Amino acid sequence: MFPERLTDGYRAFLSGRFAAERNRYEMLAEAGQKPEIMVIGCVDSRVSPEVIFDAAPGELLVVRNVANLVPPYEPDRETQHGTSAALEFGVQALRVKHIVVLGHAHCGGIRAFADEQEPLSPGDFIGRWMSQIAPAAEGLGPRKAEDGDLYLRRLEFASVELSLRNLMTFPCVSILVGRGKLQLHGAYFGVATGRLLVRNPETGAFEPVAEEGHGGLSAIRCP
Repeated sequence: MFPERLTDGYRAFLSGRFAAERNRYEMLAEAGQKPEIMVIGCVDSRVSPEVIFDAAPGELLVVRNVANLVPPYEPDRETQHGTSAALEFGVQALRVKHIVVLGHAHCGGIRAFADEQEPLSPGDFIGRWMSQIAPAAEGLGPRKAEDGDLYLRRLEFASVELSLRNLMTFPCVSILVGRGKLQLHGAYFGVATGRLLVRNPETGAFEPVAEEGHGGLSAIRCP
């Protein structure tokens, strides 16, 4: 049976948001989508880009995977390229102007890698997927027992940095960035606090977006 929660939610959407924005939906159906911003986020149910950025239909092109990772450009590798395909579509077909890699606190994928957790299934899909962040972990050095969860936070930021570097291995991305037609951004969302940090491209520090009632949050520099 289809989940009742979804049925109830759809009814609320139909009578609420859809009714209020029907003209927009009709326009999007007729003219097609033309989002200027692509967000690469995590599958984590607590970190919805559309909710965090209060986006209207058609504003954001969103691709989500475990731990918001961008694999390097590997066209000859015999595997499925879900994230790479979405990236190709956003950059080549829709001509987005911005790509945001959105990391977040308390990421289960990052913890699974850092804690070397046992596979959840014989396929170990999560383990194989998360092995991509090994270069980011190597950059942080050995994990120390006294670091506690601080190491996980550092690895969450480092994984965003790694994804930004991997984006530049895609020719379609690097060429457009070089021409000034595409900008790459790193961001980090605090699940418990609601705070958003945005990476300063000049310093590499993740700095807080100005928010009422959230003063005093200092910048965080990724090692």
